[in-house]
Amino acid sequence: MAGRRGLSGGPGVERAVERQLSNWEIARTQRPARPSERREETADFICISRMVGIDGREIAAPLAERLGWPLFDREVLDRMAGDDDVRRRIYRAMDEHDFKWWEAAMSPWVVGRYVMDDYFHRLCEAVLGLARQGRCVFLGRGADLILPSGHGLRVRLVAGLPTRIRALAASRARTEAEARTAIEAEEHARAEFFRRHFHVSPDDPLRYDLMLNRDRLSIEESIDLVLAAHKHRAAPLAAGAVQ
Repeated sequence: MAGRRGLSGGPGVERAVERQLSNWEIARTQRPARPSERREETADFICISRMVGIDGREIAAPLAERLGWPLFDREVLDRMAGDDDVRRRIYRAMDEHDFKWWEAAMSPWVVGRYVMDDYFHRLCEAVLGLARQGRCVFLGRGADLILPSGHGLRVRLVAGLPTRIRALAASRARTEAEARTAIEAEEHARAEFFRRHFHVSPDDPLRYDLMLNRDRLSIEESIDLVLAAHKHRAAPLAAGAVQ
């Protein structure tokens, strides 16, 4: 595959990828030093999922800023999954212990499905490589399901359909009828993505540590609750050392 085959978006996305990778490299250098074979499986992370029509960035972006962590949202992850050069930049930060863990973590997403040009395979490579080396906030793309359970914090943003219709209509300059149709279409596409790759429903509440109702909570209240939950969970990750 060519190094930049099938990329979408424009210079703005490229700048976002570079900015977040630079932030990730800074966060990686701030990770406590310890022998590779005794490190936790992943660095700390927060995964944020949202119902269709909710602007997840209005929570994720200021949250990442307050934590001083990079934010990898759907656009950035899609670009990284399609760019071999970007993924090689992640791999260069990994040693033999990292690669041993990474290969084991990749196995559920490879067996029976791997092809050289498989988007989902490359997405998993990028998400696992990022989380292995540095603290991150992930927004969307099922990152909470790709990453190992027992680590990180998983958050779901929810709201009633009327709220989501009004928000989408306002953000995309559409009528509410058009927004409803767009939400239904995206919900169908998202459900298919999760069924095909993860064999779960995107709305399964058992995936999450914390669910936030955006009909009732402001942006600031939502961020404060995520930070409080993260602080509560921020005790050292499980003692299982990387072998």
